[in-house]
Amino acid sequence: MTFAVSLLIKALLLFLGMILLIEVGRRIGTRRLAVDSEGSSAGTGVMDGAVFGLLGLLMAFTFSGAATRFDTRRQLVVEEVNDIGTAYLRLDLLSGPSRVALQGKFRRYVDSRIEYFQGPEDLRVREANFRRSVALQNEIWSEAVAACKAEPQVPTTMLLLPALNQMIDITSTRLMATRMHPPGVVFVLLISLALLSALLAGRGMAGSKARNWIHIIGYASIFAITVYVILDIEYPRLGLIRMDAADQMLMDLRASMK
Repeated sequence: MTFAVSLLIKALLLFLGMILLIEVGRRIGTRRLAVDSEGSSAGTGVMDGAVFGLLGLLMAFTFSGAATRFDTRRQLVVEEVNDIGTAYLRLDLLSGPSRVALQGKFRRYVDSRIEYFQGPEDLRVREANFRRSVALQNEIWSEAVAACKAEPQVPTTMLLLPALNQMIDITSTRLMATRMHPPGVVFVLLISLALLSALLAGRGMAGSKARNWIHIIGYASIFAITVYVILDIEYPRLGLIRMDAADQMLMDLRASMK
């Protein structure tokens, strides 16, 4: 089962759970009204407001954090493309044989980076692609150092090696960015508050004789869709929200490496 399908199922379960709890809350409220029609809601407004306020605050923070991390990941793609492009251009400082060999390694390296981020969701495949990238990094660095020693020209060493070092460092930064997520308890709390709010909303609808399905379905849908979007943004490349526009820059760079 893919991440997108799994996330869609979870959002659907949240939607159905909220519909169910709205009905449960409505029945609880109806029984309370039958027992004590005047005092059944005394003092509950403040408590309900606190729960709904906390839910809104938590949703705002989680959505804002997910969007910020998404933008950061896109910016890191741009930085990696610039770093690789700069290092590739500075290979021209080397002599023919060394330059041609390293240019070939660069093409393979960029291919491995594209496969890592756009490959299948299988963790074993992704890990294999990452190890391949790291191995190519080591080969590129070793050959570049050897080439600089063979051609002891200060400008070549000062320009090429720092560019290669920056190209290698950005991969660690991007890897860490992909692994930065809020603790799982935050999402558990978010979903729990959404379900609790449904129960309280249902209790607040106890005074009506007929169920207002427009409000019930609309309320559950809004929260389920919002949670779905938050999780989808938090884990791009796995769901419907993608980073294809940023990745296209890396593919354009690969196409320019003739």
